[in-house]
Amino acid sequence: MNFVSTRRAGAPVRFEDAILAGTAQDGGLYVPERLPDDTLSALTGTECIAQTARILLQPFVEGGPLAPALDALCDEAFDFDAPLVTPDPARPGLVALELFHGPTGAFKDFGARFLIACLSRLADQDGPRTVLAATSGDTGGAVGSATQGRAGVRAIILFPKGRVSAFQRHQLTCWDAPVSALEVEGDFDACQALVKAAFADAGLAARHRLTSANSINLARLLPQGAHLARACAQVRSRTGIAPGLIIPTGNLGHGVAALYARAMGASIGPVILATNANAALADWAATGTYRPRPSVATLANAMDVGAANNFERLAALPGLSGSVSVERVEDDAIRARIISDYIASGYVWCPHSATGAEAYARLGAAERNARPWIVAATAHPYKFADIVEPLIGRAIAPPPALEAVLSRPSRAILAQADLPALTRHLASLEEPVLS
Repeated sequence: MNFVSTRRAGAPVRFEDAILAGTAQDGGLYVPERLPDDTLSALTGTECIAQTARILLQPFVEGGPLAPALDALCDEAFDFDAPLVTPDPARPGLVALELFHGPTGAFKDFGARFLIACLSRLADQDGPRTVLAATSGDTGGAVGSATQGRAGVRAIILFPKGRVSAFQRHQLTCWDAPVSALEVEGDFDACQALVKAAFADAGLAARHRLTSANSINLARLLPQGAHLARACAQVRSRTGIAPGLIIPTGNLGHGVAALYARAMGASIGPVILATNANAALADWAATGTYRPRPSVATLANAMDVGAANNFERLAALPGLSGSVSVERVEDDAIRARIISDYIASGYVWCPHSATGAEAYARLGAAERNARPWIVAATAHPYKFADIVEPLIGRAIAPPPALEAVLSRPSRAILAQADLPALTRHLASLEEPVLS
């Protein structure tokens, strides 16, 4: 299996080359030359996530240096569950896929752990790979957790100052070497633009062997289809119907992973992408024209993206028309959904998951009753306790993994949103001791 740029310039590359490069030389994103259309059709729902990931990823790594290690990579990366729960017994057609039972309490743990495990295995004698992780909240924590203590790879987390929750900030800045964190004077789009600028500087990228940990990297994006395909197979095995899938999304990695999995034969029915007040994707769905714009701050801050990198992959999917819809959910509706569902059933959504729950509530009766619907619950509500607790009127207890984070010291470097600041930090990492 080879991968080509969304912009169609340059030669095809293998999976390992694509993940080491992060982005294509022409500035586009790598996509598979084709999607094997029957790979996931035989899933029964009895498979664990690691088994599902092996089935999904095998065609992409076949024949390359990671192929012999695929079983071990999946077992290592996907050693925690993603249970399906019914948040409200009065609405049995609504199922939550809880993706927050990993070490950092967010769905990003799945892809980040697989990516870093791959990079560590691809280490060579020429020095470590340097992973740049621009984050609007959750990606950086997952990358930091997956990277600390690793050989052959190091990570730099870039996050927007004042645009993440208090817990998120702590989780972004608490990891040991070889992880460091830059608190950038700007929004997430500025962090993302800084990463792109670093890749565009060929000398800088080669000197520090740069790659990306965002969902622009295939080894971050592709594995996310595994937990989605497995969950849908579980629901279909119980009901006989392919469920609809509602995915909160900002940079579109999770949404594209769902559409890839469906194209590969997974039992996924209609796909709804739930966004926050950042309107570019919803406007595209309404008008057919995608117009990036500066991001706006919302309660669902990990989705505060005004120029989604993965839109190029979304637009490149064949037969896209009519296969995906978008529901835009404003902050007032997020608050109201968290409150109303808690009152009704006691279930607590994080602000991001609440956009998915609200999208479900807005379905027409016929569409809602035609099939079960899975909402991807993307993060543990404790990560946003400062938002959620005042709404529900009680404290949220942290799970053990998140409670452990609070005992770790926090370290961050304040940086301007410009390439010289990142270049200086990269140079400082050449010193023997990472501080």
